[in-house]
Amino acid sequence: MISFQPTEDEISFIKVAKDFAKNRIRPLARACEKRRAVDKTLDDEAAELGFLSLELPESWEGLELSSITQVQLMQALSYGDLDIIQGFQGAGDAASLFRLLPDIPILKNNKEDLAGGATTALLDLGNGVEGPGKQLNIHRRQDGYILQGLSHPVRMAPSADYAMIAGDDSHGKSVILWLDNSADWTIQQGDYRLGLLASGLGRLSFERVKVPATHVLAEGEAADDILREARTRIRILQAAKETGLMEAALDYATEYTAERKAFGREIAAFQGVSFRVASMALETRIANHLVLEAAAGMDNQEPAAERLSLRAMHRAHRSLRYVTDSAVQLLGGHGFVQDFPAEKWMRDAQAQVMLYGRENDLLARSGDHLIAGEKEVTVT
Repeated sequence: MISFQPTEDEISFIKVAKDFAKNRIRPLARACEKRRAVDKTLDDEAAELGFLSLELPESWEGLELSSITQVQLMQALSYGDLDIIQGFQGAGDAASLFRLLPDIPILKNNKEDLAGGATTALLDLGNGVEGPGKQLNIHRRQDGYILQGLSHPVRMAPSADYAMIAGDDSHGKSVILWLDNSADWTIQQGDYRLGLLASGLGRLSFERVKVPATHVLAEGEAADDILREARTRIRILQAAKETGLMEAALDYATEYTAERKAFGREIAAFQGVSFRVASMALETRIANHLVLEAAAGMDNQEPAAERLSLRAMHRAHRSLRYVTDSAVQLLGGHGFVQDFPAEKWMRDAQAQVMLYGRENDLLARSGDHLIAGEKEVTVT
């Protein structure tokens, strides 16, 4: 039987993360959003506490923690502010690929820089995201690849020292490419959906950028296997961040409605309000359980881990939009005032959902696994 109860070490680490979220991250959320970058001091503190190396391999002096442990830490940190968590510099989503490719020569040569906090933007063309503008194409050549076009929005684009490109090439085969800062790409910045402004959202534009064979990390079936596991890990961690934001919005709305009065009664005493709060709590609990179940499946190398991650991300997306929108509604006019965090959380939620795949696509891909005959996995 699998238990979702944290160990004593996890409890201690999670407490540090939750305290950091409440006392350091939350108070700086508006300032970082206005500056459109995470405060450098906050970045350094997070790195010193180990929060930026949770997924990195031990051979790179990372913590290489289990998915179930990382999920609980990501939830605790995102309770402070999802935007700041998404804007922390470093490996970002590429850490899951570094974990699976630690001994690739080109990465080993840059290991010290990458493990030391250099920023890597991950362009995953197969994550279900469709952005406006040109499509980014990967043209295969005998001596490597040519990149042409405009990417969908990605985090940490303006500050990226390196970029990792994953997707299908012009022959329909999977490939993972590595670009250093000598590659000639440009950035198109913008307030995409007006959320996650501190996370450095931007599109990378390529004009016949050459990628030599030495910068090809994996191709074909090897790339398929690596990307399948990496995408599963990334979905689980991102869904965990979403549940952290849900918990923050739920707690804030609950406290607000319990303290504010209308017609001589606490707002929470009105049936419509109490029903909405209960529904928010239910959505948060369901999403949290599915994320933990997916993390346990990943750690146990269950065949269903990929499907469980798709299901968890789908429900997290759906619940996140509902919970943050409900928080704004329960605050009434205050929900749209910047003195209160609810309106920011709702904007960040919309941007987060945009970045990590459409709900219908995630659900359809999860269903494909079931139709293919994958057995249901019950975790108790």
